[in-house]
Amino acid sequence: MSVFRWLFALLIGAQVGYSFVPERRLTAATRTIVALMLATSSVEAAAARGARRGVAAVAVAGAVGFGSELVGVATGRPFGHYVYSSKLGPCVGGVPLLAAAAWAMMARPAWVVAGLLDRRPAVRVPLAAGALTAWDVFLDPRMVREGYWTWPQGGRYEGVPASNFGGWFATGLALFAALAALDRSPASEPDPADDGALALYAWTWIGETVANLVVWRRPPVATAGAVAMGAFALPALLRRARTPGRARRR
Repeated sequence: MSVFRWLFALLIGAQVGYSFVPERRLTAATRTIVALMLATSSVEAAAARGARRGVAAVAVAGAVGFGSELVGVATGRPFGHYVYSSKLGPCVGGVPLLAAAAWAMMARPAWVVAGLLDRRPAVRVPLAAGALTAWDVFLDPRMVREGYWTWPQGGRYEGVPASNFGGWFATGLALFAALAALDRSPASEPDPADDGALALYAWTWIGETVANLVVWRRPPVATAGAVAMGAFALPALLRRARTPGRARRR
């Protein structure tokens, strides 16, 4: 079994087990899961694109996302006014270093999903930005509820303002424009080497839906997130199922 598969299995186990973690250990468990998901995504990227290109793409995504967070906390743009607590660990400019991981770990899965829908860069970049933003429909309500960050002025969606999702989409456009320059893959068919990233996105979609519906009893979030991520995950999975493709050389 590959390192990625071991890490992916461990990640699934950790996320399923999260609901059984005592409240006093939830913060440590959250940090651990974020670190584990970042490791899983990084290993997948390195295996699919080679260590240099794969890790570079993950690093670029984290850097662009973290830079956007620094601007966001300082100015309220592009996300709106929000404040981080100390629960995610050490901060720079009011932004936890671990925040970069959120952008880095889901960027390539969103990029791969978008590539299954349309490989033309002019279309793929906004599709990937949308796929990444769709994940935040799950992420933000839970992290706000657990006190990792707050929106002082609140918002109509679980206390989160619409500006937040606009900011995610705008940041995603910049992030994926950078990834498009790094990922010069001309293949017109799905690449089996990308299946790990697709699995990460699909598992996140399914896992978050079930967790919000069954464990946390938040049907509005489960429904909104399932529709948002499903709009990208489901057609991507169907496209992959229809076209087995061949692995290309890196």
